[in-house]
Amino acid sequence: MADKAYSDSSILQSDKENQEWGYEEGVEWGLLYPEANGEYQSPININSREALYDPSLLEVRLIPNYVVCRDCEVINDGHAVQIMLKSKSVLLGGPLPRGHEYELHEVRFHWGKENQRGSEHTVNFKAFPMELHLIHWNSTLYRNIDEAMGQIHGIAIISLFVQIGKEHLGLKAITEILQDIQYKGKSKTVPCFNPNTLLPDPLLRDYWVYEGSLTVPPCSEGVTWLLFRYPLTVSQAQIEEFRRLRTHIKGADLQDGCDGILADNFRPTQPLSDRIIRAAFQ
Repeated sequence: MADKAYSDSSILQSDKENQEWGYEEGVEWGLLYPEANGEYQSPININSREALYDPSLLEVRLIPNYVVCRDCEVINDGHAVQIMLKSKSVLLGGPLPRGHEYELHEVRFHWGKENQRGSEHTVNFKAFPMELHLIHWNSTLYRNIDEAMGQIHGIAIISLFVQIGKEHLGLKAITEILQDIQYKGKSKTVPCFNPNTLLPDPLLRDYWVYEGSLTVPPCSEGVTWLLFRYPLTVSQAQIEEFRRLRTHIKGADLQDGCDGILADNFRPTQPLSDRIIRAAFQ
């Protein structure tokens, strides 16, 4: 039933429905979205010492066949920044089922108000100031992302931690236009964006894998997560551009105690339960 609520433009539910949830303390997603109460929810804390080295992950190399995207749309949906990709980029290999292609649908950003927090996943309980997700759907088994949601081998998400340092040139096209999408519902088309610039290194050998869920409602499970060990770097000025964004439409009346700043848009870590985190490296 939940699948019908998706629009093709986003993994989030329609605007009317996604007003019901937010990142404020005490908001219980599980009351609105039963899937959020599942056993295999995301994000989680990665305990690097307990991760199981699995050499089979490297038997078939992880191959991102990403192409430069022309005229892709960057959106402030009031919850996050999304880059909606129109060119067909695909991911295959690694832990994904043999011969299956996963099409890259969108890139989504999560960040904190301060540099001490912001990532959804943590590593040995350490948070990063930002985390970005490359969200793929299985185009071998399903016709579109809506159909793939909540299905076995339906969704694969590459997660990249982000640290503060030198400017990230690949994200410059995005951070330069964030001022134009300051308010919820605003979007801007960028002429050129290359998703390859988001990958940490050409060999792509150092990652963790586990089975989890979407980190936004409806929190459907059946998601294969690939978390890269080495973070990307953005400049302090670049992350500050994200922190100027707003959760509301221009001119909206804010509730008491709400500053309207779009930040701290991360879900708390969820119990690991009986899941095993595998590592492609020792």
